[in-house]
Order: sequence, then C-alpha cells, then structure tokens
Amino acid sequence: MSEVGFSNLTWDQVIVLDQVLGEVIPIHGRGNFPTLEVKPKHIINVVKDQLIAHGIIVKDTRLNGSIASYILASRNGIIYKDLDVIFRVELPNDNKFQIVKDVVLGCLLDFLPKGVKKENITLTFMKEAYVQKMVKICNDHDRWSLISLSNNTGKNVELKFVNSLKRQFEFSVDSFQICLDNMLEFYNVKNAKLTQKSYPVVVVESLYGNFQEAMTHLQYKLISTRKPEEIRGGGLLKYSNLLVRNFKPVSEAEIKTLERYMCSRFFIDFPDVVEQQRKIESYLHNHFIGEEKSKYNYLMTLRGIVDDSTVCLMRNERRQTIDMITNMALKAQGREQKRESRQLGGCGSLGRWAENREGELEAWGAVAPSVTPSMGSTRNAGNHLSGGRCIVGSPRH
Repeated sequence: MSEVGFSNLTWDQVIVLDQVLGEVIPIHGRGNFPTLEVKPKHIINVVKDQLIAHGIIVKDTRLNGSIASYILASRNGIIYKDLDVIFRVELPNDNKFQIVKDVVLGCLLDFLPKGVKKENITLTFMKEAYVQKMVKICNDHDRWSLISLSNNTGKNVELKFVNSLKRQFEFSVDSFQICLDNMLEFYNVKNAKLTQKSYPVVVVESLYGNFQEAMTHLQYKLISTRKPEEIRGGGLLKYSNLLVRNFKPVSEAEIKTLERYMCSRFFIDFPDVVEQQRKIESYLHNHFIGEEKSKYNYLMTLRGIVDDSTVCLMRNERRQTIDMITNMALKAQGREQKRESRQLGGCGSLGRWAENREGELEAWGAVAPSVTPSMGSTRNAGNHLSGGRCIVGSPRH
C-alpha cells in the first residue's frame, strides 16, 4: 500500500488556523521606528500579490514547522514560537532574489502607522529597523531566501521564499505544511463568514511522507525521522528541545544511531567551539526567551547527548564543548536563582548565592568546573527542575 502524504484540515483545525492568521503580531522597530501591528493573513496576502505584480511566479503559500503542528494538535499541548511562512516561488537568478527582498521591505511600508511620513523612508531604513535576520542560499541543491521580522518576545514572522530545498524538515512532528491559498481566497470574498457548513478546503501535507504516521507521532509526542544522514547540524538542537518538551523517541535503537549522526553533523557544520556557542546562544534566544529554568534543563540535556553520542572528536575537543555547554547551563541556573531571590526579597543564603553566581562564573573563564552531584552528571541532569530527558520507550497507545 502506498503512503499518503496529504490530508484536509477538520473544521476545528480551520478555526485554529483562522485565529492564528487573524492574530495581531507586533513587529518591533529599532530606535525611533514605531511598532507595526500586523495580521499574518494581511502581510501574506500583500506580499504574495506584490510578488506576482513584480513578475515572480508564486506556486503557493504555506505555514510550516511548529505553527503548522500547533494548528493540527493544539489540544495536545503543542506550542509554537515563530510564525513560519513559505512562499513557493521560482528564483532562477540573483535578480529575482533582489526583487523578493525589495517587495517585502516595500510591503512593510504599508503597515506603518497612519501619520508617519513615508516619503523619506528608504528600503534600507526599513531593513535596519524591522528585519531580524536575512539569509540567502544558492547551491546545487538549495535555492531559497529568508527574511525574519523582529519581535521582542521571540514570536518572529519568518518569511521564506523557496525555489528548491533538499531537506525541509528534521523530524516527523515538524514535517507538516498547511496550504493557505484557499483560505486567503476565502478572506478576499466580500462578507464571507466561516461556518461549519461553509469553509474552504485546506490541504495539509506531511513531507515525512506518511501523513497518518506523522500525525500519530504528533499526537503522542513521539520522535522519528527518515534519512537522518541528511539532517543538518541544527537538528541536534531541535532534538534536544523536543526531549525537554517531553517528546519521546519511538525506538531506542534507532535514536542512538540518530544521536550519533546529529552530533557528527553538528561538529561538521560548527567545528570551532566559538561557533558552537554562538549557534546554541542563537537557538536559546529564539526558543527560550524568559525561560531560564527551561534553558538550564535544555543545556544539560544537550550536554548529556554530546557526552554520550559524540564519536567524531578528539578527547580534548569534546571536553571543550562539554565544558562550554556546562558553563552556559550554570549561568542560566544562576540567573534563575537570582530572579527567584529578588521575588523573595533577596533574603537568606539563596539570595546571597544568587547575587554572586554570575560573577563567579565569569571569573572561571572558558572552562567550567565539573557538574556537582546535585545537578546530575549527564543528560538526566536538571530532572529536579522540569523533568530532564524523556525516558526512551515505545509509544503508548
């Protein structure tokens, strides 16, 4: 029997999608630039229309990643950070990439508050004020660009323009893409209202290949993938995040092989310890804003995986990475203890310990001390905070 990778959203899921697309998301400006109040359905529609008007072929628009997973299984405690939008487009040359960039920045001008004089605001100013990150990839397998719009709470609007992308997911639970075009057309119909008897057909695809299997993994919070050798270095960080969020591997034997693949790929993509720390810090900033307890638990989970499953490094290189991650974890714990002590008025030994923790850690330099017994030694460290690494086991049906 052939696998089916597509399905349609149910009425309840369409309601969640409508709520997501209609929610106002602030795009925070730097300096004196005002905050833009943006609804996803509006900016997606405007960007799509302007791309077409400027000669860019747009095949379709989709929600991708954790936001798609949230729409499919919000009742299962699935959460999301970024609003990840994919425009499937044709980008045959560099000129088309430049058009995409200019279109997005030009569209942002339309969302400036009334009364703002736009005549003297250039696209360069808009980029400096509202763009968190820009990426352009052109090689034999991948042709795509990313424009990430700033949000101080971590809920960035990620606009990705994809001509080709060899690997678009890491695990089955983040392999879903929801096609938005029918929904956008429905919004453009005057006086149209969503009802259970009248709502558009919204197609959802699992790039994992088997929609029902991927959906089961999402509902039961299970970790599985295909062709793990294709997962890039960031897959290790995503995997650690799933463990902290109480996802469990489907197979213990398979996951050990996967961990070795992911560790090897991480160190291939980020060979220097400074690069590794920068990548981890960026991931924490994007996924754990204001969550110091979760940061600590995440870092100690990551430390345990690196300690157990790294086979491609010399002993001293491996130790440098483990010490770096441990140091980051201790700093996160110190910040959380300091915050808690302030809430308690800074009294007692807890307060005194927390006040000095960050200074002590800075004095240690690049190499952190061994983890103390109270913190655990490998991936189970941090259990006393929020559960530690999930126990490997078969799915419970």
